[in-house]
Amino acid sequence: MAYFAKLGVGDIVEKVVSVNDDVAISEQAGVDFLNATFQTSDVWKQTYLDGSHRGYAGIGYSYDRESDLFVAPI
Repeated sequence: MAYFAKLGVGDIVEKVVSVNDDVAISEQAGVDFLNATFQTSDVWKQTYLDGSHRGYAGIGYSYDRESDLFVAPI
């Protein structure tokens, strides 16, 4: 299972959803699937349960574009 965080205003995570691995064969494939499913052009970033890349995102976390990391709220 692959996990994706929807970024809203100020790059704050609004939602985290899962996508089957056979669909999300790449980050872009997962993003394309989600935007097609929800009929949007939202910004999605893949997040990882084990925190191995970008850290794990939860609702209310922020995404730091410069360091490519999710940051927990203070």
